[in-house]
Amino acid sequence: MSWQMSVSPDFAPDYIPGWYIFNTWLQKQLAERIHLQLYDNFADQREAIRNDQVDIIYANPFDASMLIREKGFKALVRPSGKQDEVVVAVNAQHPATRIEDLPPESRLVFTNDPDVHLIGMIMLEPADLHAGNLSGKAVDSYVLVAKSLLHDEADIGFFLKEAFYDLSGFIRDQLKVLVESEISVVHHTLLVGPRLQGKREHIRELLLGMSADPKGRGVLESLGLPSWEKVDEEDVEFMIDLMDALA
Repeated sequence: MSWQMSVSPDFAPDYIPGWYIFNTWLQKQLAERIHLQLYDNFADQREAIRNDQVDIIYANPFDASMLIREKGFKALVRPSGKQDEVVVAVNAQHPATRIEDLPPESRLVFTNDPDVHLIGMIMLEPADLHAGNLSGKAVDSYVLVAKSLLHDEADIGFFLKEAFYDLSGFIRDQLKVLVESEISVVHHTLLVGPRLQGKREHIRELLLGMSADPKGRGVLESLGLPSWEKVDEEDVEFMIDLMDALA
């Protein structure tokens, strides 16, 4: 039998090879066939989830709610020292120096990353900005968010913090950060679906031991991760409740 693995589409493209390396490593450790399916967008991935075509997934915080509460997934691990924080930025030449300076009718650019968009909109509230007085444009990547700001195609951009600081220094120097979130409890989580839960503890042990093994460390480096850490069900439920409260 072959299991199906997927990754939230908001990961940096530079890590595509790393996820294939990770998938190969996990197959060898489990002596099981695992097919890695990467989706270009959230809609296609959610359709696959609804059709029970995903058994293990590196999920963003927003989708974790559906996966756990509607599809019966369970948490395995989360990346150590990595929280999902949001950056709100403008072109370096923009006159605003703080959120409150942003005027109504500004042009907003964002990706389809749901938790980033949700948190970003909350961070605009001090300027009394909302969907009713902003024009919005969705793009496929954070690189395109930056491009829209640099080319004066948008005034405000939402970034996953990690993705923003993965941009080249040349690009970041042409942007201005107005605010960064400091929520600290929102993060991506590796989850397993109902068909794999009999192997849950074994998989978790393998993942938690990766950083102590030279080959495992190499795989983690290809993903840009220092290590995995165990995540308790209570922590995941708290995160889901927080995302639901913010929505």
